[in-house]
Amino acid sequence: MIRINKKFLALIESLLENPAYPNVITEHIFEAGDVILKQNSKVNNVYIVKEGITKCYLTEDTGKDFVQEFFGPGEIFGEVEIFSEAYSFCSIEATTDGSLFKISHTDFAELLDKNKVLNWLMLKSLASKVKYKAIRHSFNQSHNTETNLKRLESEDQNIYNLIPKKDLANYLGVTERNLNRAINSLKESS
Repeated sequence: MIRINKKFLALIESLLENPAYPNVITEHIFEAGDVILKQNSKVNNVYIVKEGITKCYLTEDTGKDFVQEFFGPGEIFGEVEIFSEAYSFCSIEATTDGSLFKISHTDFAELLDKNKVLNWLMLKSLASKVKYKAIRHSFNQSHNTETNLKRLESEDQNIYNLIPKKDLANYLGVTERNLNRAINSLKESS
């Protein structure tokens, strides 16, 4: 549920220390609730989470949010906008306090041209995102809320302390009321 990419983070941290890339990668602090990217806005940078958790969500025309995924350490965002040359289709908001690395699109494109390891990890990251979303959406649509919650709990037993219930509901595509009912049902059955 909370996606992490240790290899990508390690590579970015090594590039940060490399004198061949001065001032290309900068570190920034965020607080829970900070909006890092806004839906339908121009994106000039890629971001890699160093610490903390962010959520990637789409606000529908009805005003309802749908959480696509949660990004933890090493996960990148803003890269899709480089490759698609489009505005951001989602917002990225900090769920917890943390920090991230920021690289301008121009510098990131140059790094991809020069660094085969970064290029390969970027491809793997994109493929992983596509695979993860396909599996998650299929599972969520094929199972009831209780089963989806059991799966999330099996991935991280601390999930209710890390992710607010509203965000969990939006991640599962259910109402908070439905989520609370499912949580209570699971408590009663255990």
